[in-house]
Amino acid sequence: MPGTITVGVDGTDHSLAAADWAAAEASRRDMALRLVHAWVWQPLDTPVAADADVQRRWAADVLREARERVTAAVPDLAVTAELLPAEAVPALLSEAAEADLLALGSRGHGTVVGHLLGSVALKVLRQAVRPVVLVRPARRDGPGPAIDEVVVGVQEVDGTGGPVLEFAFAAAAARGARLRAVRAWSVPAVFAWSPGSLYLADEAGGLERLERERLSEALRPWREKYPRVEVVEHVGTGSAAEVLLSNASGAALMVVGRRLPGAHDLRRIGPVTHAALHHAPCPVAVVPYL
Repeated sequence: MPGTITVGVDGTDHSLAAADWAAAEASRRDMALRLVHAWVWQPLDTPVAADADVQRRWAADVLREARERVTAAVPDLAVTAELLPAEAVPALLSEAAEADLLALGSRGHGTVVGHLLGSVALKVLRQAVRPVVLVRPARRDGPGPAIDEVVVGVQEVDGTGGPVLEFAFAAAAARGARLRAVRAWSVPAVFAWSPGSLYLADEAGGLERLERERLSEALRPWREKYPRVEVVEHVGTGSAAEVLLSNASGAALMVVGRRLPGAHDLRRIGPVTHAALHHAPCPVAVVPYL
């Protein structure tokens, strides 16, 4: 049975951009596409707008128009559409738990993450247990066509970040694209040094070489699983967000990780993910991991 990419649509430009991206991705991966729109009747102050039938017809039109749009672009794609009788956040979280991937629209570049994503997308992103891709409409003043490259930020090199790397390699393989694996490092404070870390750095020939070896080792099992994916390894000094974004110009997709709730604050999405969602010039896939 093929996998499924689900996309939440609401009739806005950014949700239609997400539908376009999801349709193309589903076609590349030979997956099905599911369009959903969450709607429950909520009486409003305006008598006409408060009419349940009027609201229901509008919601149905949102789905119909999105379906017509994606089937016109990708005629052979298996597409289903469903109106969900629930509030948006719980409905999308339920869909995300069942889908291989959830795509949502992002409102564009901004200065506050809540305004950038919209409150629904942000709440879903914070709680989803499966990958979520945020897509924004193309900027008229932005760069030219994206190059065939998937950029992934490698923060964890101890195996816990495996889901992030697997998603990135699979996305690159589906596109026939190059994968750029990016890792940042900085000189630790003096009090953070230990005899063990000094020994490892000395044996590796210095801190930068040690970080390069750590990145290569983290990538090794995924290189073996996806031998046809060309990989470029980049290790740079500075903050993780700065190094990652400096390697993202024109990329087709950026992949970052997000720790699942537990010891970490559920209200946070992490500084690297936060920066990627603000400034990346391409769709951003946020992949949860333990």
